[in-house]
Amino acid sequence: MSVHYKEYGNPQGELLMLIHGGGVDGWMWDQQITHFSYYHLIVPTLQGHGVRNEENSFSIHQNAVELLELLEQKQEGKLIHIVGFSIGAQICLEMISLAPNFIQSAMVNSALLKPMKFAVPFIKPTIKLSYPLIQNRQFAKQQAKQLYVDKDYFEQYYMTSLQMKPRTLIEMLRDNLSFSQPDNIANSTTRILATVGTKEPRSVRQSASLLTQLNNCQSLLISDIGHGFPIAQPKQFNQLLSQWIQGTI
Repeated sequence: MSVHYKEYGNPQGELLMLIHGGGVDGWMWDQQITHFSYYHLIVPTLQGHGVRNEENSFSIHQNAVELLELLEQKQEGKLIHIVGFSIGAQICLEMISLAPNFIQSAMVNSALLKPMKFAVPFIKPTIKLSYPLIQNRQFAKQQAKQLYVDKDYFEQYYMTSLQMKPRTLIEMLRDNLSFSQPDNIANSTTRILATVGTKEPRSVRQSASLLTQLNNCQSLLISDIGHGFPIAQPKQFNQLLSQWIQGTI
């Protein structure tokens, strides 16, 4: 199945692609879609999610290739900016590595770059055992709370969880926990802003620090926030993203 996406905003504006995290969909960016209406917004759906739920595979690399091809089709000489959350942030970094001089700026939120390969062999048996629990409504409410998904979006979150195939989930987690900083990213001209919440796992906070070793990257620690900055504090997130794109920070 080919890449699925929605377009919003100003068709003549600079391109701004918003890449969702695992287990959610483009709806997580609703507050950004409203705020950035003067940009040409592209909001894709990743493999195995939402309307692509019939797909039962997932690859950070393949998603990155798909999204770069889509941006090439839409570019028409415009500047390109990309934003990603969680596994969407890992996809952003993969895109930058594959096309180091193509993207003007990127904001990556909660990207894990410290491989946890010890956990990878346990993913498949754990998912096979826990899959019925993942589809349990009460469990889904607990998971949604961790991502700051409120009652207005819970049904969409729950539906995304119900539709996702076990194999998609296994491959997504395997890629997520195996991902490390792409080698070629050090040669990129893309300006990168890495954000991470103070309440996120240590491995995610350390990942943001790793990126700051690059000449083209800055990082910001967001106080009193866990895994879900774009949803939890959309006004602060939007202001920060605006300043980053415009080069005022």
